[in-house]
Amino acid sequence: MTRLRIPAIALAVLLALVLAACGEKSEETTGERQGFSLTLDFYPNPDHAGIYMAQKLGYFEEAGLDVSIATPSDPAAPLKQVAAGRSDLAISYEPEVALAREQGLDVVAVAALVNRPLTSLIWLQSSGIKGVADLKGKTVATAGIPYQDAFLKTILARVDLEPGNVKAVNVGFGLLPALVGGSAQAMLGGFSNVEGVDLRERGKAPVVTPVDELGVPTYDELVLVARRQSLEDDPDKFRLFLAALERGTEAAVEQPGAATAAITEANPDLEPKLASAEVKATLPLLGARTEGQPYGYMDPKEWETFTGWMRDNGLIEGLPPTSDLLDNGYLPSGEIPE
Repeated sequence: MTRLRIPAIALAVLLALVLAACGEKSEETTGERQGFSLTLDFYPNPDHAGIYMAQKLGYFEEAGLDVSIATPSDPAAPLKQVAAGRSDLAISYEPEVALAREQGLDVVAVAALVNRPLTSLIWLQSSGIKGVADLKGKTVATAGIPYQDAFLKTILARVDLEPGNVKAVNVGFGLLPALVGGSAQAMLGGFSNVEGVDLRERGKAPVVTPVDELGVPTYDELVLVARRQSLEDDPDKFRLFLAALERGTEAAVEQPGAATAAITEANPDLEPKLASAEVKATLPLLGARTEGQPYGYMDPKEWETFTGWMRDNGLIEGLPPTSDLLDNGYLPSGEIPE
């Protein structure tokens, strides 16, 4: 993985060229900004640093877009909003895209915000647990998400344990209280850059291991998802958004203090010191890219391997072609849309 490599000035030139190349659409986007809606996966947090920096620094406006950002009231809402045409883009997760496609929803991933797993197995050093094998007979708090339950099964199988060898308890959003309060000796479902950092800042000395280091195939934790029909109707709008987002992400990586301020302004409930620590842990993940590939690139082979794992674990019935799940054709590449 490497850091962002396209300088902001080059992307500014790209945006100008795109607008100039769009013919009649250029008047529409430069004279009056084109509306664009984004639905988050959760309340504003460090995972969204690039988005809020792009908004704060005016990069979306420079692209001719009037971007509105909505927070979902229901975790299942973002993909449904996109499929129904009520939101241009939504943030979701690679496993959710595969599940949605099997349900017949018209959604496709167009960019990775974070191109590796954040979901982690976490325990405290004070628990005496030295490795996964020590979970035998212990209580593991989970968020009750089916594919994360399959994560646990895969992780345990790697050390010749079965799900029945541990007590998995669905605590929903109560992962941290369960672990810190002692009702669970480990938790699965927290993010390395959020719950992992929270515990470290509390002085709890957590042991944090992303699931892809424990036998689960790697996957893109956070992806931007659109409706295929919307992409076909107005492809340039999505390319402009993603180019502006890359600029915002690059700015966030270069200015972590400003990125923290942008997030805490969007969500005043965040504790500033903790938010700063989480942003610093998140920015290298947002700024990572596959060598030689554009910002937001999703690896089709990795998606094929992961969806194969989902099928093998009974999460989906078939093995959908990756072209049904992802489309890298809207990423910033330096090419001017036709």
